[in-house]
Amino acid sequence: MKRKIFVKLCTALCLTFGMLLSPACLFPAQAAEVIATVEGTVMSGTTSELLKLSTKEGDMEIKLDSGTDTTACKVLLPDKKIFVSVCYGNDEYLHAVKITSAAPTKAVTLDSSTTTVTGKITNKSKDDILYFETAQGEMQIKLDASTNMSGCTVLVEDKTYSITCTRGSDAYMHAVSITDGISTSSSGSSSATSSLTPAPASAVTASTLTVNGTVSDKTKEDLLYLSTDGGEMQIVIDSNTDSRSGMVLTPDRKLTVSVYNGSDAYMHAASITGYKESTWSVDVDTSSTSTVTGTVGSKSTENMLYLDTPQGQMEIKLDAVRSVSGCKVLVSGRKLSVVCAHGSDAYMHALDITGV
Repeated sequence: MKRKIFVKLCTALCLTFGMLLSPACLFPAQAAEVIATVEGTVMSGTTSELLKLSTKEGDMEIKLDSGTDTTACKVLLPDKKIFVSVCYGNDEYLHAVKITSAAPTKAVTLDSSTTTVTGKITNKSKDDILYFETAQGEMQIKLDASTNMSGCTVLVEDKTYSITCTRGSDAYMHAVSITDGISTSSSGSSSATSSLTPAPASAVTASTLTVNGTVSDKTKEDLLYLSTDGGEMQIVIDSNTDSRSGMVLTPDRKLTVSVYNGSDAYMHAASITGYKESTWSVDVDTSSTSTVTGTVGSKSTENMLYLDTPQGQMEIKLDAVRSVSGCKVLVSGRKLSVVCAHGSDAYMHALDITGV
C-alpha cells in the first residue's frame, strides 16, 4: 500500500514539472477575452509599452502590446480622456485590447502646402494640441481625426517624431501625418522649412484672419507669443507688419492681430492693434526737447512708456510720437533713445523713438 501511494506521488510531481516546463508556459503573456472597459485620463510617465491611467477607482497600469488596437486613439498624452478595453494576461498585468477616445472634433479647412518638422513632444501637450520641441523652437500642432498616424505606434512624451503639417483656418498648424523617428524624405508640396527667420519683405497679398489675445512674456521683437482662448500662438513680426496701432508688446497687453500664413510654416502679423485709453488734448512744447536713453520697462502700455534709465524710471507719454526707427515694436528690455518734450500736463511726451 505504501509503495502504491509513493508511486502516485512521484507521478503527480512529474506531471506538474512537465507542465511548468512545457512550451505553453514559456510563451509571453497573451491576450484573452475583454473583461471590462475602463474610463480615465492618461497620466505622466506613460510609455509606448505601459499605459498609466487615472480612474475614479484609482490609478492603473495597463500593458500595451503589439496587438493593442490603437486605430481609434493613438494619442496617449497626460490628461487625455480615453476608454480602454482590457483583458487578463498571464504576467499578472491587465493588457489593453483596444483604446478609444470620444473627444469631439470641429471641422477646419486646411491649406494645401505642407512642411515636415522633427522633434520631441513635451509634457505641456494636452489632448489634441502637441507642444513640439524642434531645433528651431517650440511649435503647437493640432491633431485631427484625419491625421495619418500609421507610421507610429502611439504618441508619448519625450520621444522623437517627424510631423508633416499644414496651416488650418483656425490659425493653428495641423498634423497631416506623423511617423516615428527622423524623417529622411522631403516635405510635401511646399519647400517651406521650420524656421523663425522672417520671410523676405514683400506686400501682404495672402488672406488674413483676425485673432484676439494677450502678450506672453516670451515675446521677442521678431516673434509674438499671443495667448488666446484656443491656446498660445506664435506669430512672426516682419518688415511687412503694420504695428503703428500696436507698438508696445509687453506682458499681458491685449491685442487684436491680423495674421496670414507665411511660407515658413508660421503665421505672420499683417497688422497689430493695441488697446489705447482715451486721453485729453495736451499742448507739447516741441521747441525745447531732450534725449534720454534707457530700456523698455515691463509696465509699458500703448499710452505710457516706462523707460528704465541709469537715473531711474521715467514715465513718457506716447500720444505725440512723430517717428519710430530701428525697431518695429517695443518689447521689455529693448534699449531705446527717445527724443521727448514737456507737455502742459507736466508729463514728458515722446516725439521720436529710435532703437539702439
